[in-house]
Amino acid sequence: MDFYGHVIDGEEVASLDGARFDTIDPFTRQPWALVALGGKGDVDRAVAAARSAFDEGPWPRMGFVERGRILHRLADLIEQHADELALADTRDMGKPIAQSKDNDVPRAARNFRFFADHARLSTGEVMPMDTGHHTYTRFEPAGVVAAIAPWNFPLMLESWKIAPALAWGNTVVLKPAEDTPVSATITARLALEAGMPPGVLNVVHGYGPRSAGQALTEHPDVDRITFTGESGTGRIIAAAASAHLVPVSLELGGKGANVIFADADLDNAVEWSIRAIFTNAGQVCLAGSRLYVQRAVYDDFLSRFVDAADAMVTGDPRDPHTQIGPLASEEHYRKVRGYVETIESEGGKLRTGGLGDGWLVRPTVITDMPSDARHCREEIFGPLAVITPFDTEGEAVALVNDSSYGLNAMLFTENLHRAHRVSAALKAGTVWVNCFFVRDLRAPFGGVGDSGIGREGGNFSREFFTEPKAVVMQITGEEEC
Repeated sequence: MDFYGHVIDGEEVASLDGARFDTIDPFTRQPWALVALGGKGDVDRAVAAARSAFDEGPWPRMGFVERGRILHRLADLIEQHADELALADTRDMGKPIAQSKDNDVPRAARNFRFFADHARLSTGEVMPMDTGHHTYTRFEPAGVVAAIAPWNFPLMLESWKIAPALAWGNTVVLKPAEDTPVSATITARLALEAGMPPGVLNVVHGYGPRSAGQALTEHPDVDRITFTGESGTGRIIAAAASAHLVPVSLELGGKGANVIFADADLDNAVEWSIRAIFTNAGQVCLAGSRLYVQRAVYDDFLSRFVDAADAMVTGDPRDPHTQIGPLASEEHYRKVRGYVETIESEGGKLRTGGLGDGWLVRPTVITDMPSDARHCREEIFGPLAVITPFDTEGEAVALVNDSSYGLNAMLFTENLHRAHRVSAALKAGTVWVNCFFVRDLRAPFGGVGDSGIGREGGNFSREFFTEPKAVVMQITGEEEC
């Protein structure tokens, strides 16, 4: 099996103690690559390299044009290595290869291009003052960024974190999820090939508690922590960061709601609703797992939705026709299986789907589930949709907002007034109207409640990854000849 090491200070290296671990292909359920297993010593090396590169190296001192040129070159290389990167994520987490190659790789390249250009084109503020003074703002890089990425969109979400940090002149230590490590090492190799100086982008592999993740979040030389993952882990990271007053950006779990009003275009609503819950086998923090359908169209929508779910192709994620692959790990499969096996005991009715072969769960549709059941309250992170009827707009808003999560919501209606009215009433960081997962990278991304702290994207990323500074100048004085 091929070996994928840490990338520290411009070199791919093994762990100090030589430890390694297997990364498992969820479809074959067999190891397919060896990866360096890092610990505190490896994190210390990586943070020291990032600190030196920030304090003494050229990266923070480059102009935006020069940094942007390197980031665009990295985007070029990502596109040129699309097959390698897509296969790495597919083999690591079971994502269908069509999704890896057609969505995740292009989006990763786009992240680097967008933030390179956004940093170069961003403007500060100028505030003339009546007192004979003049104030303006500067946005200076924060320092060493610890970026901890999840396993469900490895390459894409790694790039979402490191691209803005790098574009604004920071240095980075990236810890990918232990279930999906390979694309991070490949990306760091490509960054060096693109001309990124040593120590600017470092990658350390390992686990979370009592391993590389904990060492990184507790490190005193880290200036920012950006994390995407489970809400409980986010709380632990926030507590660790508080010891050094390190700012955190936490994009955490979700229990996305999807509201279909009677005046919706049902063909459009079914198509987007299928994508919203079953893309990536439901392993999406934004997944529309709670469907609320107005009673007048409930039976019609349910029939169409079940038919569309039944038609999805499940199986080998390396087959370009596959739409649903296995879940990402045995541990996660056991968690989701527990929800499938308790549908009836919790009061629900299985309309279609259920367990498949290996770690595969078929697109599953549930009705008649009580609102206080675990399936309606907890983030399942699998291909399970619970569909519930409602009568009035006010009832729909109350159902959506009755959740500890608030990452996103969707609504389908052809009534413009209702679209604006309901969007304003929903407690969510993002509301999609008649679509799903359409992103403008300038817009804020994040959630409320158990879905996280802070926002990233556009100027929101700028303000997190920089130290905004006010410069106040006196501009009065004796007139010169």
